[in-house]
Amino acid sequence: MPEKLYEGMFLVESGRFAADPEGTAKNITGMIEKAGGTLVSHRPWQDGRLAYPILGQRKGLHYLAYFRMPGPGLKDLTRACKLNDVVLRHIIINQPQVLFDAMVSALSGEWTVQPAVVEEEPAPRRRTREVEVAVVDDADEEADE
Repeated sequence: MPEKLYEGMFLVESGRFAADPEGTAKNITGMIEKAGGTLVSHRPWQDGRLAYPILGQRKGLHYLAYFRMPGPGLKDLTRACKLNDVVLRHIIINQPQVLFDAMVSALSGEWTVQPAVVEEEPAPRRRTREVEVAVVDDADEEADE
């Protein structure tokens, strides 16, 4: 069965992660591996106050993981996340190869930001009409009469 590329964002309790970061990371990576996934890259992403309390927790840490896994393993991973007492919420997204590779290299520190080269297009030329203006001098007309 072909493996798909996934990005997983796991919201975990900040206190538990602060007390045992390696154990919490092993808990998350273990769930992925048990569901048949192969980890490519993972790390803690953001720790901070939540917009609203989740299961009584006001602070949480987002843990980011990139992994390969056959499609049917996603059901097992979702079930494991719901049963796990460390994971408050989770989201798993199927990623295209290009984005997956870019994010993995960014997490590993290999990727650097290249300045974007923007070629400016010349502004469209405005078409102008040439208008003949005749100057009429009233003094010349009176002289002709």
